Amino acid sequence: MSSLRVRLGVLGLALLAGFTAPTAASAAASVPSPTVEEQRLDKDVPREILRRSGFDSVAPRLGRALDAARSYGQARRAVAREGTELWRRAVDRAQGRGPAGGDLSRDDDRPLYWARLGMTREVRTWEPEFGVTDRQRAALLDELERTSRGQADLLPHSRLRASGGTPLPHGKGLKRILVTGFDPFTLDRDIRISNPSGATALALDGTVVETADGPARVETAVFPVRWRDFTEGTVERTLRPHLPKADLFMTVSQGRVGRFDVERTNGAWRGGFADNDNIGRTETVPVTDPASQPQWTTTTLPYRAIVAADTGRFPVYDNTGVTEIPAGGTEPVVRPDGPTPGSTARAGGGGDYLSNEIAYRATLLRDRLGLHDVLPGGHVHTPVLQFGAGNTTEVTDPEFVRNRLDIIRQVRTILRVAAEES
Repeated sequence: MSSLRVRLGVLGLALLAGFTAPTAASAAASVPSPTVEEQRLDKDVPREILRRSGFDSVAPRLGRALDAARSYGQARRAVAREGTELWRRAVDRAQGRGPAGGDLSRDDDRPLYWARLGMTREVRTWEPEFGVTDRQRAALLDELERTSRGQADLLPHSRLRASGGTPLPHGKGLKRILVTGFDPFTLDRDIRISNPSGATALALDGTVVETADGPARVETAVFPVRWRDFTEGTVERTLRPHLPKADLFMTVSQGRVGRFDVERTNGAWRGGFADNDNIGRTETVPVTDPASQPQWTTTTLPYRAIVAADTGRFPVYDNTGVTEIPAGGTEPVVRPDGPTPGSTARAGGGGDYLSNEIAYRATLLRDRLGLHDVLPGGHVHTPVLQFGAGNTTEVTDPEFVRNRLDIIRQVRTILRVAAEES
């Protein structure tokens, strides 16, 4: 028996040797898999877009920086640096500064989108020797999203330039315009898709619009097409510090074929359409303090002046229609002239997807900050960006580029009209 106890004791010590106190690495969470959105990077079209713009070097550079990091702090700084550099590089390329990096037209928003996804995949699959927790990885991804979208840089005084290249000071008489755009979406339908609102954000960030009342500077950010980010408050976190200082804001997204729409009314409803991670949500738009949440918010943009002005080749409409469940009713009803008293939202003028939601959240924030009567703001839908006739495979063509450039120019003119009327 004694020899058996000795052998059992030795075995016990051997087993205990495998249960040492957890190190940082062993306490770290398992490495998550790439998201549905990130997995599209392996297709031919994204790789071609990155190669033809020179942005195929972006994600590998971040990967090397992460591999060189010897602490979480070093990794956090590398992510912030590379995310900021990606946004700066995309803006510079769109505005004609620096090398084009390839033959893809400079106005293209897709290199930014696909390069960012390459970077988020690097962060998501990174396995440092010192370990990283779920919370730390989420913080790195958040830092990358904010910096690479221009959300962390909405006061870029040093980047602001007048038409002659001279730094333009911030001061009395200089209006400030905030503009937001979106990533490409419906990529499983056509992975070549570009979003003219994102292209507009890159083309206009830090630029000056000359108005009859003097110059107005434009500052922009781009938002993801993901329900989760909106639920977590990305719109409010980005815009809350800046709306009180703005003279005008405009959320922009791609809408209908062949037309611009100024969306009069926004609804507090998510209609369930799948986002870029193929996740849908059907529910009331989740906000803080839901007890005081209205079913509808309205634009304070000078829509009559915008619609009446000659802003470009696409017609511009004052879109007043919504879908509601009338007070006391149970079924949705389309209302061409806007909601009726006491109704429940089922679609704003801009629908029930994330373009309606960013408009709803931004205008609700405006109202909760007490700015409804003093801050013009609301949503504008651009025309759908279309390829040339017969192009079903090429990532670009002359008509595609022409349409995008015309949309960008027209948004700029709409902003000028809105600023002059505000």
